[in-house]
Amino acid sequence: MNFFVTLFLPLQRLLDYTRAIDFLGPLMLRLYLVPIFWMAGSNKFQGFDSTVAWFGSMGMPMPELMAALATGSELLGAILLTIGLAVRWISIPLMVTMAVAATTHWQHGWLAIAEGSGIFSTERTIGAIERLNVSKDILKEHGNYNWLTQDGGLVVLNNGIEFAATYFIMLLVLFFIGGGRYFSLDYWISKHFMPEIKIS
Repeated sequence: MNFFVTLFLPLQRLLDYTRAIDFLGPLMLRLYLVPIFWMAGSNKFQGFDSTVAWFGSMGMPMPELMAALATGSELLGAILLTIGLAVRWISIPLMVTMAVAATTHWQHGWLAIAEGSGIFSTERTIGAIERLNVSKDILKEHGNYNWLTQDGGLVVLNNGIEFAATYFIMLLVLFFIGGGRYFSLDYWISKHFMPEIKIS
């Protein structure tokens, strides 16, 4: 017991010092998500008719309204996450958007990028890798393969739920903890204008 106290307590105190910078967690989550939702919302907005048609092809009711809500949530979400305003509130429609995205991609499995092996591989992804390997052989024989792959390898997009699920979890964390201290307007508004709430 003495050994445990002697060893563990100083380490725990050292670890607790990191709470002084715990605002970095929600800040990094927000800043990571900002370009994702800005690009997604911008693409939907710029090709709005195509977005409506895509939503309609998936059998969504009122595809114009659904497309507008998704586009607005993503663009507004990117702005609010940047400045840390209404972070918990905007996380809700963004989580709904990610849940809908996951539902529409559910049949593709987990993987965003096809893999031929591993616990998440399926017949679909294994077949995609076989076709990818044939494509690589064709390009090596008839094209400039080194030029084509100089900035990255060729992959097959599987369109599984991996990205949507990951973003959903990140938003869920922000929903519970908020935008964080110091670099969030929510923090300063709460600090200066909201009465302290005591939970007994």
